[in-house]
Amino acid sequence: MTLDIGPEEAAALMPELTAIVARAFAAILRFGVAPHRVKTDGSPVTDADEASEAIILDGLSSLLPGVPVIAEERLARGQTVAIGSTFVLVDPLDGTKEYIAGRDEYTVNIALIAATTPVAGIVAAPALGCLWRGVADRGAERLVIEGERALAPEPIHVRAWPASGAIALVSCSHADAATEAWLHKLWPAAVESCGSSLKFCRVAEGTADIYPRLGPTSEWDIAAGHALVTAAGGLVSDPEGRPLTYGRLHENFRVSGFIAWGDPTKGRAI
Repeated sequence: MTLDIGPEEAAALMPELTAIVARAFAAILRFGVAPHRVKTDGSPVTDADEASEAIILDGLSSLLPGVPVIAEERLARGQTVAIGSTFVLVDPLDGTKEYIAGRDEYTVNIALIAATTPVAGIVAAPALGCLWRGVADRGAERLVIEGERALAPEPIHVRAWPASGAIALVSCSHADAATEAWLHKLWPAAVESCGSSLKFCRVAEGTADIYPRLGPTSEWDIAAGHALVTAAGGLVSDPEGRPLTYGRLHENFRVSGFIAWGDPTKGRAI
């Protein structure tokens, strides 16, 4: 099936996508902290990752039949999927290292991609009881999750770069010298560490100002957060300020780096 997903279509899908993520969210919590194994790329995986992914894939097969889904664990098992102009990126448990360590900074991520651009994204944090979602040109919001229900939506928006007290976020598990050197050289800001795609959520809701990563990462790690930040009024670009695009099938869905800006005028100025 060919399905063109623009903002209007994505907004209509958002309640069902939210329900799918909430079911995966609840399944992860039922595991507690699950034992882990090591994949061929050296990264960890748990039964919670795989249970979350199974729930999401099942839900997407009913909601979007025939639309290609690129999911982290399925791809790690060698199951490839051909993509078209519209597809879905899934990270069923982002921040597995944080999850294994018993920390609360791990997330569930789904992004809808159309013509190489994220048009909608959901990021949920099971241990925090929160979910963030956004649709291009339709805004973003944060919701409370209780059980498998999403409650109390609250609109969120990025903030203008503050005259003082700007906050830059870097990865707990993937810190690199190039990113920190870039931050200290170009943008005076307090640097804080945070796990998983929660960094995008903080930028989107205006509690942080910039999230750069100058090293490689996978598309499913960042697409939902990208959609959220742009829906909330921010900007996500590559490190040179160019549009960040998705669907790098022949590069194994890898991105060489990105910068998420709360204040888009800063990103457009580089």
